[in-house]
Amino acid sequence: MGHPYTRRFNQTLRNVQGLLKGRSFPGKVLITRRSDPLDQSALQSPSNNRRFSNSDIEHGEQLDISAEDVSQTRSNANASSSANKTKPSAESTENTSNEVQKTVMGARSTDSARLMKFQKELSGTTVVLEKLRELAWSGVPPYLRPTVWRLLLGYAPSNSDRREGVLKRKRLEYLDCVAQYYDIPDIERTDEEISMLRQIAVDCPRTVPDVSFFQQVEVRKSLERILYTWAIRHPASGYVQGINDLATPFLVVFLSEYLSGSIDTWSMADLSPEKISNVEADCYWCLSKLLDGMQDHYTFAQPGIQRLVFKLKELVRRIDEPVSTHMEEQGLEFLQFAFRWFNCLLIREIPFHLVARLWDTYLAEGDALPDFLMYIFASFLLTWSDKLQKLEFQDMVMFLQHLPTRNWNEMDLEMVLSRAYMWHTMFNKSPSHFSG
Repeated sequence: MGHPYTRRFNQTLRNVQGLLKGRSFPGKVLITRRSDPLDQSALQSPSNNRRFSNSDIEHGEQLDISAEDVSQTRSNANASSSANKTKPSAESTENTSNEVQKTVMGARSTDSARLMKFQKELSGTTVVLEKLRELAWSGVPPYLRPTVWRLLLGYAPSNSDRREGVLKRKRLEYLDCVAQYYDIPDIERTDEEISMLRQIAVDCPRTVPDVSFFQQVEVRKSLERILYTWAIRHPASGYVQGINDLATPFLVVFLSEYLSGSIDTWSMADLSPEKISNVEADCYWCLSKLLDGMQDHYTFAQPGIQRLVFKLKELVRRIDEPVSTHMEEQGLEFLQFAFRWFNCLLIREIPFHLVARLWDTYLAEGDALPDFLMYIFASFLLTWSDKLQKLEFQDMVMFLQHLPTRNWNEMDLEMVLSRAYMWHTMFNKSPSHFSG
């Protein structure tokens, strides 16, 4: 019968074949788009601009496989990987690819099934976070996202009886911090604090420049208060450019509890000061929780990012040696493009309307996020493997700084995440893939 994990993993690979077509090579796997066109009408995800309706639930079949089937194997995959720390062999890679090529029998993921699972997990007195992480990894229904994100980050307690009281207390604590650190005259600040506040004030108007909502004065001021207060309370790093980007998904998600319709129609002026303060507080605390897990990414010289960029280079070499060799021959250093990816967590590289979906997976990863970023970014980069091998240095630099993702939809992102998961399962716990 085989190990339960093996059967489940093989089923996942067969399901992924509905989106991807695999080709095997000694020591690596390349996953590319399947050649037959997908029915675009079947790929639309629930819009951020509306809530689920009965018709959504009844007719909501979306994907041959989203990352959902992938996410359901994560806990078993980690246990299995821990037990087998040897380098994946060419034979095992070949077997993996053969499984991908088998005829897909996988079941469809439906809105109704996913919604019921979320409602079941959230309705109990105590939320089981591990189960919530498995669900959230493959995407959270937009109207549940604020609640789920607060829980995943540990900002809201899993016990529902304590939740309201804790949020009220933390929101008041944020207000006190703003009054103590932000709402004061410059004469009471040090020169370093004045310089930091001015840098934040310069960066806020540059944040997500292609989304008009972020150009509103009220939005800029909210970002400024959040970022400055965070920086003052985290002196080991202070404010680092890029953290302004990281606040934006939280701001939009928590505002969605009060504002409806397209973000292009939102106005902060429509909200009461109390609601704005609550949103800012939730952003502040969730940003703090996120960055607590990657502190050395933003301390002096940002050693955490430099370490991950090196590991990304080694991982790409392991997965796709031809493109790795070509980039090396052209003299392209990964720091020239990947530093920004790690610094801003891809927010500047993909359309903003896809960011919240990407962050569902980020937050579901929890403490494991920094290492899993390598696999997401390797998958992201190798989307253009064939293209990159045809470019010389200067053209490659320009291409990587202006990637053609403007027209990406959720399906493009799902493919990146599915590849990342498969590579993580194959190569994680195998230290040899990070050695020369």
